[in-house]
Amino acid sequence: MLGFLVRPLDALGDSGHDVLLKKAYELKEQYKETEALAVYEQIIAADESNLEALCQASLLHSLMGNRFSDDTRKLNHFSTARTYAHRAFLLDSTGARSNYAMALSLASLAMVSGPKQRLALIGETKSYLDGALAADETYADAWHLLGRWYFKMANLNFAEITTYKVMLGGMTEKTATNKDAIYAMEMAILHNPNNLRYYFDLANIYQEMKNKEACVYTLQRAMAQNINLQTKEELELSRRCKIMLQAFQK
Repeated sequence: MLGFLVRPLDALGDSGHDVLLKKAYELKEQYKETEALAVYEQIIAADESNLEALCQASLLHSLMGNRFSDDTRKLNHFSTARTYAHRAFLLDSTGARSNYAMALSLASLAMVSGPKQRLALIGETKSYLDGALAADETYADAWHLLGRWYFKMANLNFAEITTYKVMLGGMTEKTATNKDAIYAMEMAILHNPNNLRYYFDLANIYQEMKNKEACVYTLQRAMAQNINLQTKEELELSRRCKIMLQAFQK
């Protein structure tokens, strides 16, 4: 589950859009993302410069796009996510939320893009993650996405490396390592130890590195947290963690 940054409820007023923001927050907390998104978009329709609604709508579109199997529906959600994120970024180019929303929307779009555009979008993502963490170094989701970015860049295939070199006008050294990815994932866990996705992705990095001991230890840490699983995605992640752990312990 994505860790949405929102203003505390007691910081919101009782008039106009703040009432709707409260309603959207409550719906999201109840995992009613579709209903929450509708409220955020209602706010945006009435107030195009509502930063909170723009950021949250962008994050929800990125989240919901991942739930579809066909690229057309994914693309519709991810494109809308980028549109909202860009509008938020224009309003607040140094904010953690607006930078993270941009980074997530670009990373999401990369998944449904062709090889060259995918690399361009992935490359562009990094600056927004740096911006998010410069504004809030405890932003767990930004650390997590940065870890995924490092892992992708550290494991480019030959064709991707060649394409990336051409795009950058020459690349003389690796831009990322698996150690960078591990560090970022650990920082995500440090700042939010109750997100199962962080452990699962870290375990997969260790598995890719053929570090069985570290992989098992990471999965055991995840199980020891006794994370309260609320969504289908979280239940599926838990199942996959257990299967991976059992496979290593045979």
